[in-house]
Amino acid sequence: MTIFVDMDEVIADTFGAHIEIYNTEFNGNLTPEACKGSEVWKMVPKAHQESIRKHATRRGFFKNLNPIEGSKDILKELAEKYNVYIASAAMQFPNSLEEKSEWLDEHFPFIPWQNRILCGHKHILKGDVLIDDRSYNLEMFNGRSILYSSPHNAYTNGFERADTWEEIGEKLL
Repeated sequence: MTIFVDMDEVIADTFGAHIEIYNTEFNGNLTPEACKGSEVWKMVPKAHQESIRKHATRRGFFKNLNPIEGSKDILKELAEKYNVYIASAAMQFPNSLEEKSEWLDEHFPFIPWQNRILCGHKHILKGDVLIDDRSYNLEMFNGRSILYSSPHNAYTNGFERADTWEEIGEKLL
């Protein structure tokens, strides 16, 4: 079985990073709960929105992300049993290519560089399972689509959903 796993908001906590940076820079008190069903940048005053939208262009943003709880252990088990590929739409932020690769080396060293797909559109992926937080990526996938829960997709319906990596393990191990 071939499994594709997205990075941002599936194994890497970009949502939390946006909130942390915003709160530090603007002395805010934004929380993931306050952003439920929306993007972080949409939940702040208009004068601050562009700042958040530019976080991902900053050097170090992707390299300093926290792993999503449980992702390391379950992904390691999946990689021992199946063909696991990390598939991230990294081309939108060119500096993220190097940083995402370094981040994977640090946190997921059991996923070799040959199993990392840093791409643009994910519609090119052909396999059995895609785990992603964005419905538009799952809509184009011909295999089993699993929507990984993130505050921004709280109200997205129509897909098999997993709220935690433990749930992913229950579904696929």
